[in-house]
Amino acid sequence: MKALIIEDELRAREHMIHLLKDNFPQVEVAGAMGSIHESVAWLEGNPAPDLIFMDVELSDGISFEIFNKLEVPCPVVMTTAYDQYAVHAFEVNAIDYLLKPIDLPALQRAIARVASQEVHRPSSETFREILREEYKEKFLIRINDRIVPVRISDVAYFYSEDKNSYLVTLSGSSYVMDESLDTLGGSLDPQAFFRISRSCIISEKAIDSVSRLMGGRLRITLHRGLLAATDFTVSRARVDDFLSWLER
Repeated sequence: MKALIIEDELRAREHMIHLLKDNFPQVEVAGAMGSIHESVAWLEGNPAPDLIFMDVELSDGISFEIFNKLEVPCPVVMTTAYDQYAVHAFEVNAIDYLLKPIDLPALQRAIARVASQEVHRPSSETFREILREEYKEKFLIRINDRIVPVRISDVAYFYSEDKNSYLVTLSGSSYVMDESLDTLGGSLDPQAFFRISRSCIISEKAIDSVSRLMGGRLRITLHRGLLAATDFTVSRARVDDFLSWLER
């Protein structure tokens, strides 16, 4: 049985590799990728594995974007440090879901399901339907003794600065948020939002134009009148995925 590991945290990736090598001689690690871009390229250029262990949050976005780019040809076991995703929906569809830190009994269960063919090949549409139910539609912003509801359709971008996270609306309002950008990313529709850097997630609605910078990076210009409270440079590692997202 050949397994592909998609995990951007080096320590978590090595932990999974050691667990598999030490306890499952029937499993061969065919590859280990750390981003959406690398994973898509590997899947397009190599024979299909028998199983994929896939982290939810990767260095260049949410891993469910992989299902938008190609048809995944084998069972998938999702791995994540957060339980906010569609745990029950994955279980109903016979796709296992492991919370980090992954322990041996949970891994044994997942591999046993694949070996017994209880796990079925997921379809892109199945994952899209699951995620559609999980994406946030509204944020409740707490300001002293007030609660301000902000619809996701009104958000221009999110950014982090000095260990705080902020939401900026299309009308120019700015609010401090409780969630970090890392936690926030999994609750946003990847069709509508893109993480251009470690410190900024932007809505397509906020983008007026894009220009190229030296070093292969991109600079985003916001629509006129929008508050620009952070740097809107797309890091070089995310340029290809950003342009694919923008032109889809």
